[in-house]
Amino acid sequence: MSGTLLRLVCTAAMAAGAVLAPTPVAAVPKPAERSAGELLADLGRLYREAERATERYNATEERLRTQRAEVARIGRRLARARISLHHSRDAAGRLARQQYQGADDITPLMRMFLADDPQRALEQGHVIRQLARERAETVNRLTEDERTTARLAVRARTALDGQLALAERQKKSRDAVRERLAEVEKLLASLNAEQRAAVAASERREVARAQRTMITSGVLGGTRTPSPAGEAAVRYALRQIGKPYVWGATGPHGYDCSGLTSRAWANAGRPIPRTSQAQWARLRRVSLHELRPGDLVVYFPDATHVAMYLGGGKVVQAPRPGTTVTVSPIAANPVLGAVRPDPGGEPARR
Repeated sequence: MSGTLLRLVCTAAMAAGAVLAPTPVAAVPKPAERSAGELLADLGRLYREAERATERYNATEERLRTQRAEVARIGRRLARARISLHHSRDAAGRLARQQYQGADDITPLMRMFLADDPQRALEQGHVIRQLARERAETVNRLTEDERTTARLAVRARTALDGQLALAERQKKSRDAVRERLAEVEKLLASLNAEQRAAVAASERREVARAQRTMITSGVLGGTRTPSPAGEAAVRYALRQIGKPYVWGATGPHGYDCSGLTSRAWANAGRPIPRTSQAQWARLRRVSLHELRPGDLVVYFPDATHVAMYLGGGKVVQAPRPGTTVTVSPIAANPVLGAVRPDPGGEPARR
């Protein structure tokens, strides 16, 4: 069901029994006429779309932060280059004035070579050559400073253009998140208490069934000891239980899914990528059988959700908007795989 169609459905359910016009195939059922499983599927889809947009927002925010730093770095270099260019122009100006004021230098030079004291003539010749070198260096320095300043000015403009483009992309991602969350709110508002209870019960049954299947399959290994950093990350994540899911947040008052995992590992002294997709792409992958506390479990085919493994088939996670950081079964969402932020970390001694 498309987002537009879903909005029509929600509006109809809330408008005192208004009926949607039938489609050529069949009438679209109102939320009140649909099963808990169908409603849960729609909610799940909208939550995934919101989280996908959230991760795009997070990735753009990271790139924008890097780009801002690059703009500032180039700006500082450009400022120094302009100061150097100013000094070079001053030196060149002094040189020009000296040349103008000493236009008859050839006469003293000729007098030097005609002098009766050859040694003094040699010394004065050395001074003249030194002055010539200094003048050449002044001109060369001015030329190089002009080139450097022009090059840095172009880089600064390019970097700033990149920053503006990223800011616009970030705004679009933010708007996409808000749009999906508004659709979730509309769908939830269209449900009565009985339907909401039925959807929640349906979700619990599905998760319990998926968890039993995973546990009985033996895909998860036995109890493993975390590394010291992994243990620190787990302790940090567990201290955040009860704090709200806030999209784009990395704490300390709220988190989204990858905001929790990245902040926990940063607190343990090992910074990792900010988004779930970057964590999946850049961290070392491990099999579910090798999982140890602190490892990250990544969900959905496009790696748009992540949680931290605790052991015993449990994870700690910031599940989705409207929830809080909590401990959940590892099979609460379709598992894509797992990654280890500290593959070289030895298990902690106990």
